[in-house]
Amino acid sequence: MKPLKYLNHYNEQTKAQVHKLIDEDKLGLHLLNKYKTSHGIKNDKALFSYVNELKNEHLKKAPPLSKIIYDGKINVIHNALGTHHFISRVQGSKLKAKNEIRISSMFKSVPEEFLKMIAVHELAHFKEKEHNKAFYQLCQFMQPSYHQAEFDLRLYLTHMETNKKIEEWA
Repeated sequence: MKPLKYLNHYNEQTKAQVHKLIDEDKLGLHLLNKYKTSHGIKNDKALFSYVNELKNEHLKKAPPLSKIIYDGKINVIHNALGTHHFISRVQGSKLKAKNEIRISSMFKSVPEEFLKMIAVHELAHFKEKEHNKAFYQLCQFMQPSYHQAEFDLRLYLTHMETNKKIEEWA
């Protein structure tokens, strides 16, 4: 059996079920049946509004976000799906801080649950820097289905690794 790099830490039973879906060429259909459509957040302006609304709803005391964009290079350069940056600059005698989130442009044509999972993950880093228990509790607070969405996103990435797209989401 070929290793499933996005599902390495899952138990053998789960990996066997995923291998069965792959062998029967049903993994894409499984995801399509669960998530019918893609979201409508296709540009950086809409993404900024979407993520900022999430921040304002769940992290009221967090510092404002100065930039939220789709980044076409993010998965190549950072080997990640999203990044968060804390940028401090000295301007005159003042220290200016900017908070940025960059989300891989592959998320322009996926179900909203996947986009929300990445946005929630990056927002959680503004409060919790490490991937610890408090971090994942915060993610679950912002998106109660966070862990399921993360698992399904891992299934999607596994499906994409076989160079197959789910055309109905595009």
